[in-house]
Amino acid sequence: MRKEMCDRIAIRQGDITRLEVDAIVNAANRSLLGGGGVDGAIHRAAGPSLLAECRTIGGCPTGEARITKGYNLPAIYVIHTVGPVYSGKPKDSQLLSACYRNSLQLAVDNQVASIAFPAISCGVYGYPIKDACKIAVDTTATFLEKKPSVEKVIFVLFSDRDDGIYKAYLGKIC
Repeated sequence: MRKEMCDRIAIRQGDITRLEVDAIVNAANRSLLGGGGVDGAIHRAAGPSLLAECRTIGGCPTGEARITKGYNLPAIYVIHTVGPVYSGKPKDSQLLSACYRNSLQLAVDNQVASIAFPAISCGVYGYPIKDACKIAVDTTATFLEKKPSVEKVIFVLFSDRDDGIYKAYLGKIC
C-alpha cells in the first residue's frame, strides 16, 4: 500500500462514542433501533433523538448503510451499517466488504472528511477478527485510492487483542 494511503488510516483502542470525527459508524442490527455492544453504546451516548430518527428510516438490509445525525455525540453523523452474521460462507466476506464500501460512500456523499469504524460483525455476530480486519483495511484502502475526499479513517477497537491484530496487519501492509 502506498505511504499516503497508510497515512490516512489509523488504529486506536478506545470508545468510539468519544471521538471527535465527522462521522462514526455504528455496527447496527437490521432494525436500527439499538441493541448491545457498540450499537447500544452509540444509542446511549447519542440520546433518545437518535432512536427517534432511526424509527423513521425503516431499517437497513445487511451490507447496506444509512446515515443519521450524531445528536449528543461529538461526531456530526452516525453511519449505521448492518454486518453479516458469520456463517463461514463466501457471501459473508462480500457483505462485510459492502458494509465498509457503502459506509464510505455515504461519507463521501455527505462531505465527511474523517470517519471512525468499529470492528463490524466481530462481536455477537461472530466474525473472526483476523479475517474481518483484513476485509476492513483492504476494502477501505481500495476505496480511499479512488475517493480522496475522505481524509482520515480510524479503526477503533475495544480490546487490547483486537487493537493488536489491526496494528499488526496495518504494519505488515504499510
